[in-house]
Amino acid sequence: MIMKMSQLYSRVTFHHVIGKAAVKGWCYRGLSITRSVQDNQFCAVNPRFIAVVTECTGGGAFIVISVRHTGRVSPLHPRVCGHSARVLDVKWDPFNDLRIASCSEDCTVKVWNIPPNGLKADLRSPSKDLLAHGRRVSLIEWHPTARDLLLSSAYDCKVFVWRLDAPEVPVCVINTHSELVVCLSFNADGSLLATACKDKKIRIIEPRTGRVLQESRCGSRKVSRILFLWDLKMLVSTGNSCWNQRQFALWDLEDLSEPLLEEDLDGGSGVIFPFYDADTHMLYLAGKGDGNIRYYEVSAMKPYVHFLSEYRSPSPQRGLGVMPKRGLNVSVCEVFRFYRLLAVKDMLEPLSFYVPRKSEGFHEDIYPMTAANEPAMTADEWLMGQNKGPLLMSLRPGAEALDTSPTETETPANQDTEYPPDLITDLQDWTEDDTQSHDWISSRTCCDLNRTEPSEVSLRQREETQDLQEQLKQRDDKIRELELELKNMRNHMRASF
Repeated sequence: MIMKMSQLYSRVTFHHVIGKAAVKGWCYRGLSITRSVQDNQFCAVNPRFIAVVTECTGGGAFIVISVRHTGRVSPLHPRVCGHSARVLDVKWDPFNDLRIASCSEDCTVKVWNIPPNGLKADLRSPSKDLLAHGRRVSLIEWHPTARDLLLSSAYDCKVFVWRLDAPEVPVCVINTHSELVVCLSFNADGSLLATACKDKKIRIIEPRTGRVLQESRCGSRKVSRILFLWDLKMLVSTGNSCWNQRQFALWDLEDLSEPLLEEDLDGGSGVIFPFYDADTHMLYLAGKGDGNIRYYEVSAMKPYVHFLSEYRSPSPQRGLGVMPKRGLNVSVCEVFRFYRLLAVKDMLEPLSFYVPRKSEGFHEDIYPMTAANEPAMTADEWLMGQNKGPLLMSLRPGAEALDTSPTETETPANQDTEYPPDLITDLQDWTEDDTQSHDWISSRTCCDLNRTEPSEVSLRQREETQDLQEQLKQRDDKIRELELELKNMRNHMRASF
């Protein structure tokens, strides 16, 4: 079922939202995560594939693996390696799960077509090679409702609008910034573009013409990230105060002279990434280099923001990817899913947020109509001045869903034929009474191994056995070193007497 964005939602308050990380067996290990200092997320996710920017010598590359491919990733796994310098950003096409765009320090933007069954060899030839920027390209963003439209921003302080079904030249050039653009954000229908710049200003721009509609005053606060809260007619920004405290602020779209709300978070140094879910009116704040993720409920009425809880982890995150709503597990009331890049462990960790419910079945209040994976208009229509909100679809199991990708006819490369069990399958019998405290922690595992296929269990046991053998070998080597050191000390003492 598809509807227009004009449908009105009823507000539902979620007092108990729990964050639960996947166990080690359902993470993605062995990834050589990029060490770039660029403040980007370095990870992009859709219901079929995960793309992660990797460390590479002699050029730039990123890896594309199936969502099914949990466990250890082979170091020989094929990569997308057509850039001649480090990759800085990757984004999946919201209307085609097989198309992804990347930008790089080599001053190019490239668009790639991923085979339906995954990569079986290194991919070096892009479908589009966009050459117009004079310096490294740091940001890319797809249009939210129109097909074949892509934005890019570079260190030359220019923002280009590319039309991918036309010759490889920009169709619009936004040249209103005097310093580096650090963030781009579209509103729901793509008629407005918000930018955060190193000159500490927030601008709302008409993207077809580059005309600045509104501009915040240059204050003492530093703005690092900007995001539209489209259903509330607000903007949220993150950055630092004049006292170098990390903070977030809410802005009225009609007046950027002063923020509606400012709230200090802590004295950390990493950039705070904001993520907003309009279906549940929840705002997630995750800091680069932090192990925690704060989440809030946002409303149009004062005090605007209500703190819900905070997920804590001892492992710091270098970047995060977000699964689209159509890829969530609605049977266990999952409302949001991050994929955390843990560079210290070279691991990608799924992190699910869900609303514990006692009753089974589909919950309409948690899952209203959400953005579908089909464009509302063509690039021509948007360039001619039309504005259309995203088409909506139902997440109810069995409802008609939109699928713009080809049907698979064979097993993806290096993948099993069956999907692994859901990350939080065993949580479906939890009740709201179990989650009254924000400090509540479960000792239960995320997966029910009894439901796992025998081949998957054997693979996991083999990996665990190898890890244990490696630990025993390291222990034996240490014991031998200590015995040798003790023997040398005894010989030295005998020689002294």
